Amino acid sequence: MTSPVESGGLHAPSLVQLATDSLRKAILAGEYAPGERLQEERLTERLGISRPPLREAMRVLENEGFIVTQPRRGSRVATLTAEDVREILTLRSALERLAFELGVPVRDEKVLEAPRRAVEEMEDCARREDRGGLVQAGYRFHLALVGIAEHRRLSEAYASIQRQQLLCMARNLVVREAYYEDLEHHAARHRTLLESVEAGDRDAALAELAAHGEQSFASVALPPELYRSQFGKRD
Repeated sequence: MTSPVESGGLHAPSLVQLATDSLRKAILAGEYAPGERLQEERLTERLGISRPPLREAMRVLENEGFIVTQPRRGSRVATLTAEDVREILTLRSALERLAFELGVPVRDEKVLEAPRRAVEEMEDCARREDRGGLVQAGYRFHLALVGIAEHRRLSEAYASIQRQQLLCMARNLVVREAYYEDLEHHAARHRTLLESVEAGDRDAALAELAAHGEQSFASVALPPELYRSQFGKRD
């Protein structure tokens, strides 16, 4: 059956983009567990599109690193090994700490505009229970905080591991919501981190960064079924 989007006359690239964005957000929302197989028939029903634009969307996400496709085995959500996580977290922590050391107290108030917008978006996503949007806004928040150093190469180094960070943040959100905090508290924790930067006390900001809690999932064994039960049964 032709979907409402298709019957509206949109061209294939628009369908591909819509499907790509929707599936990316679903993965980041924790609606699919790492390593879970993505079945085309169910996805076409969920997204209301035919297989050609879906397959193109999945190729885009494969190129971005969110999906892994193997011949005769289909497509699955990308996974991160324990060593992947360790390397990503230690690199991220080092870059963020350097940004705080260089950028606090903030010399130009304008550099705080981006993290303020991002944390407001996080709070809005939390209220709407938009988990995929919350993860993406959370990444933009941390990238913007790195920007307070006004150090181009530092920001570029941080951005170079965007995909890996998004996967880590998505997994972290599932763990924290299951064991530690609801979505609004998750956003509030980021507001507190921003306020520590705004206060201009470098030592206090570094202490808050160290206590921020983004590494919580590394020590928690998360059962795959939690990715399903947390968000309800899918058709």
